[in-house]
Formats: sequence, C-alpha cells, structure tokens
Amino acid sequence: MSSPRLLLLRSAVSLTMRKFSAGVASPSGMAPDMMEGSGHLHVSNVRNRLRKIVGASTNWSDHQQAMAERVSLSSMLAKSQSDLPPRSMKDSHLEVHLPLGSQPQLREKYLTFHNSVRFGRILEDLDSLAVLISYSHTHNPALPKSPLSIVTALVDKIDMRKHIIYPDCDIKFTGHVTWVGKTSIEATMHMSQFHDGAYSPVLDATFVMVARDPENKRAAFVNPLKPEGSEDEKLLQQGETNKMRRVELSTASLLKVAPTAEERKIVHSLFLNTLDSKTVSFSSRVLPPNSVWMENAKVKGLEICHPQERNIFNRIFGGFLMRKAYELGWANACSYGGCRPSLVAVDDILFQKPVEIGSLLMLSSQVCYTEGKHIQVRVHTEVLDPLTRQHNTTNVFHFTFVTDSDVPNIVPKTYGESMLYLDGKRHFNQTVGC
Repeated sequence: MSSPRLLLLRSAVSLTMRKFSAGVASPSGMAPDMMEGSGHLHVSNVRNRLRKIVGASTNWSDHQQAMAERVSLSSMLAKSQSDLPPRSMKDSHLEVHLPLGSQPQLREKYLTFHNSVRFGRILEDLDSLAVLISYSHTHNPALPKSPLSIVTALVDKIDMRKHIIYPDCDIKFTGHVTWVGKTSIEATMHMSQFHDGAYSPVLDATFVMVARDPENKRAAFVNPLKPEGSEDEKLLQQGETNKMRRVELSTASLLKVAPTAEERKIVHSLFLNTLDSKTVSFSSRVLPPNSVWMENAKVKGLEICHPQERNIFNRIFGGFLMRKAYELGWANACSYGGCRPSLVAVDDILFQKPVEIGSLLMLSSQVCYTEGKHIQVRVHTEVLDPLTRQHNTTNVFHFTFVTDSDVPNIVPKTYGESMLYLDGKRHFNQTVGC
C-alpha cells in the first residue's frame, strides 16, 4: 500500500508514468505522453509549486510579510535526524515536461538566434527541479508549509550525452534523491528529448542541496534515505563516492596546497617555452606560435540584480546566476575558438554566498586551459558593495566546451595564471579524461 505522503505527491503533481504504444500518431517533435490532456507536471509550474510549499509571495511588495510569517515555522524543525521518518528514492521521484514540440509559443523563451535551445534556460529548469525534488523528499503532509529553506550548494556535475538539443521537440526531465547526509541532499536528474519517434538521453546532472532553517541562517536536518533494492544501493553508494571525491578535491585545492611534482614540471615547461632565446632573460617573454596569452582571453560582464530574478526566499535565483555565467563563458569560448562551441560538461559549481537583490554582480570569464579542440572556461562572480567598495566572491563556475577544429594554446604569464591553468587542467581531466 502506498504511503499517505506518496499519494499526496501523486495527487498534487500527477506523477503517474504513462506508457504509450508505438502506434500512437503525433505531430513531429510531440511526444505522445505530452499531448493535450496529459497530467504531467509542466516545467512552468515547478516554481509555482515551490512558492506554495514554502508559502512565498508571488508579489515583491508582499515579500517582507511572507518572510516574517516563515520565521514562526522554526519550532517545526526536527531536533535531530532520528526524529524524521526515512524516505525511499521513489518518494522523491518527479517527472517534468518541457513541451517545446507541442507548445510552439513556449519556444520563444528557449530559442537562440541560431535556432537552437538556450542551454542557460535548461540550467534554470534543472536548478528549480533539484529544489522541488529535495522538498518532495522532506515533505511532511501534516504541515501546511515546509519549515525548511532548501537551496543549491553545489552543482557536482552535468554531463552532456549529446550536443544537439532540438528547439521543436518535447523534453522530459526525471529525477530523484540519490544520497542524503544529515543536512544535505544529492539530487540526480536526467533530461531526454523526443525525436524520431522515441526519447533519447541528452544529459545527466547531479546537484547537492542544503537544508537550512526558515530564516536561512543555520543548518536543518533532513529525512534519512532508505534504499529499496540493489539498484537503490548502487545509487546510494555512488552518492557516497561523489561526496568523498568532493572532499578530496577540496583538500587538494591549489588555494590550500602546492601543485604536485608533475604539475610543477608543467608550469616550468610553460615558462621555459616563453623565454626569448635571444636575450635569455627571465624578464623577456615571447608568445609561442599558435598561442594566446591568458590575460588576453577574458570576457567580463555586469548584472544589476532586480527583484524579477529572485528565488522563493527572495535572493537571486541560482539558476539565473548559472545562466548568466554559462552565457558569458560560452561567449568567451566562442570568441577564443572563432566558432560556435558545444558544451561538453559543467562541473564543480560552488555557491559560496547568496546574492542579495539589488546587488551589483560582476562576472569574469577566463579561458584557463585548452587541449586540441577543447576549451576550459572558468567564470568567477562577485558582488560589489558600491558604498564600501568591497568585493565578495559568490560563485565559481567551470565549463568544458568543444569546437570543430583545434584551438590556439592558452599560455599563462604569471604564477597566478599558472595556478588557473593547472586548475583548469584538473577540471578538464575530470570531465574528459587524461
């Protein structure tokens, strides 16, 4: 018998998986399970459901009152994780549809000038879905509003399984919780697209979410995860492996420890290759053939953070930050490679601090590593306080792009740039492999 919580979720978001036969006729690009009358959750309703779950106001003018009401929910938080009932992976399973094929009017938001899909918009949808999956895991049917503030802490990885996303074919997102700590949740999602009569995989994504109190000031406990069957056990073990990998990468960060012996040799070789053989002077540097100085491979941008881009907790939506960072990184890779690059992977996006509404958000993209047809781009975002002139880092993004032909070699000139080069190489190796 299904649990009351699972029945409630199914009733609220119509998660019933509809099977269809191959003989069902449908227009090109329209999946049979997205035709008129389908009860699946539409992507445009995800954020509306999130507002309802936390009791957030849809109007900016009412946000202070809504947030003040959430403060009283602190008494509903669990004192320990053992006080919360365990959940299974199927409890948080969601299926969300983006009907680009069956609803042409929806395409405008997702369409690029080159008649392809804006991947930045996909990042926004993934971020919202990860939050809703996490709330599905922690849902308590006895409470009218969730006392938890669940936000994105890290985009662990997004792997592209195909480079083409058709702008006139329906898209389906599926996902569920795959690992849980005491106050953190890993949500794994998959995106597929209906093309040539069948769904084909497009990407796999892993997000790490954190739960905090209603005022978003301290950590809060979440329901433990109970695997059911061998497949769940494998996913849970993979989640634990992902956690250990993140800890190891953080420990070995170039901001904390010196480069390895092999990496020091790479930096030294790069330096020697730029010395002027005529002067044999450390102060005289020459750019090798088919190369670009790292300092000349930057693109910067600025965003004024308006209320329109707020999340349900009245800070700037993480998906918006990802979209802006991706678009700036893509523009940099496009300029550097001299062509329209394709995304290979997104990894290790760290959300260090929330971005407040009204902030001046400064974005800086840097080509930090190249190899063959691949371009590794790092985007750093920081908030500028115009009154104190202080800069505070909010996010760091890492994108791997591929082009149709080999690109120039990126060459660092300073020690700091050499560290960016090594960091970019590490992320490239994690994504593409040595």
